[in-house]
Amino acid sequence: MMTIIGMLVVIGAVAGGYMIVHGNFSVLFQPAELVIIFGAATGSLIIASPGKIFHAVIKDIKRVFTDTKVGKQQYLELLLLFNALFYKIKKEGLISVEADIDNYKKSALFLKFPNIMMKDEEAADFICDTIRVMITANYPPHEVEALMEIDLEINSHERLVPSHMITKVADALPGLGIVAAVLGVVLTMGIIDSPVEVLGHHIGAALVGTFLGILASYGFVGPMATNLEHKAKERDTYMNVLKTTLLAAYSTQFMVQFAIEAGRRSIPNEDRPSFAETDIAMKKAKSK
Repeated sequence: MMTIIGMLVVIGAVAGGYMIVHGNFSVLFQPAELVIIFGAATGSLIIASPGKIFHAVIKDIKRVFTDTKVGKQQYLELLLLFNALFYKIKKEGLISVEADIDNYKKSALFLKFPNIMMKDEEAADFICDTIRVMITANYPPHEVEALMEIDLEINSHERLVPSHMITKVADALPGLGIVAAVLGVVLTMGIIDSPVEVLGHHIGAALVGTFLGILASYGFVGPMATNLEHKAKERDTYMNVLKTTLLAAYSTQFMVQFAIEAGRRSIPNEDRPSFAETDIAMKKAKSK
């Protein structure tokens, strides 16, 4: 929603300023230059992107217009999941959750937390794979942390690729706008003997290409890339909470309260549930 509002503000500010000086909007409507600029931009993206990356870019563009922010309730649900998981491990041992992680989509333990284990495959796999390592090998905590860091790093890199590719398109748009403008000037030179008002119209139309390229770059495509970058970093923060909580539990032989508190404190301040809120939620979960 905020993305759409921002786009409307950009359009309103540019159009409003143009109206103040009594600009003629019909001059700005140049379909041929739109085809040149955005067609060439799409082509350059295809050239620069292997198939897998191109599909990831197209998929991520949709995310610009969706709200994917993780809020307090989702973080609280995550802490409740870890609380239930760690208490079972503490009481019955690591081997007791082997069946749960091997088929987590049908696990009675995990079905209580559908927003994490059923709708977030990356988080579910990260939790289950880490627990599997804890079960199958007696690695020291720093080795388990290293394995988690490898996982997080590669996923973080993959999340940032689409925003980097879109940034490159944004950087190319002003140049492609100049290409459209030069082509317009070339056409104008072909009618150089025409009246001044005709030449002025064609030169003005040619300059629209430069205008469109710059506006698209700095007003729309560049901010879209930044939007995706912020969302990727928010996701990194969320995944880091998983890592911190799991590591705190493993390094203390599943001291549940300490692990939950370590996870809670790794949540950004804006979305962090208070100690009291977390404690109340834990007590309600136990009473069910």
